[in-house]
Amino acid sequence: MNVTSKSLVLMALAGLVLAVPAHAANICIDTRKIDSSKSTDGKIMVFKMKDGTTLVNHLKGSCPDLKFNGFAWQTHSGDTRVCENEDSFNVLQSMQVCVLGKFDPPVMENHARN
Repeated sequence: MNVTSKSLVLMALAGLVLAVPAHAANICIDTRKIDSSKSTDGKIMVFKMKDGTTLVNHLKGSCPDLKFNGFAWQTHSGDTRVCENEDSFNVLQSMQVCVLGKFDPPVMENHARN
């Protein structure tokens, strides 16, 4: 292999390394900033935040009891933050455990002004 060929191979390898995306940190939300939450199918939880943002979380697995009952967070020693792919909550009556999955990108609600 000549110098030019080696240079091309090294540049190609460097391009592959640079093309691999870094793992983004998990999205976390402050439970004190949640205005409301609802799940109509036990698979997706929609959080309406006090600032007008809507966050949709794709729960890991199915939590059918969530459609009918409220829930309580399982947080770590008083922490008010919950993170995707890390935290869970219990459905109140059944104590079914639901685990947060991946959040969709946040959506800001547009309020019409008159």
